[in-house]
Amino acid sequence: MSSYQCSPDHIVADEQALRGLFPPTHEMAIRKSITQLDTHARNFIARAPFVCVGTQNADGSADVSPRGDPAGFVQVLDDQTIAIPDRPGNNRLDTLANIASNPCVGLLFMVPGFDDTLRINGQAVLSTDPELLTRMAVQDRTPKIAIVVQISEIFMHCAKAFRRSRLWDPAELQNRSEMPSLMTIMMDQAGAPPRDDAEAQALDDRLEEGYKKSMY
Repeated sequence: MSSYQCSPDHIVADEQALRGLFPPTHEMAIRKSITQLDTHARNFIARAPFVCVGTQNADGSADVSPRGDPAGFVQVLDDQTIAIPDRPGNNRLDTLANIASNPCVGLLFMVPGFDDTLRINGQAVLSTDPELLTRMAVQDRTPKIAIVVQISEIFMHCAKAFRRSRLWDPAELQNRSEMPSLMTIMMDQAGAPPRDDAEAQALDDRLEEGYKKSMY
């Protein structure tokens, strides 16, 4: 299969050309951006069990990583600073390594059932402060590190994307069994040799057991 190539005639290559395709931003879209946590932002963060963390490395390669925990797991440290605990994962450390080389981060907070989201942009550092990490312990397990974000911009994002996707609509829930299991997908993508049904089920069972032991 040949790879798709954008025609140079149809590439929008600069901001001026981009903005020429759209009406001007309305005033409220500009004025809604704030630089400190207000009551509404604090309440949203307290309700949110899920946040996506966007980062880039020093060369500009981008990554987005999900972070999830019980609602309110992101700590508000002051009006311009929040902290996100790092829980056990696959140890690729993509997000953390990016922050170590490029502190710019973008966060998207989600609350189940809410179609609007909260966006935060800022500068992040990685902290091993024992006092901070102890506050983030779950089931007596303390994270090794936290992402501390100094906020530069906060704003609410409208509901259009979630309304279009019907993300929270129970009628739109899909049957996970219609696709292969996560372990089957990962093994295939890693080029592992074919497995029979019993071997595949054993891998799936092992993954589920790992979830139970390594969530925290």
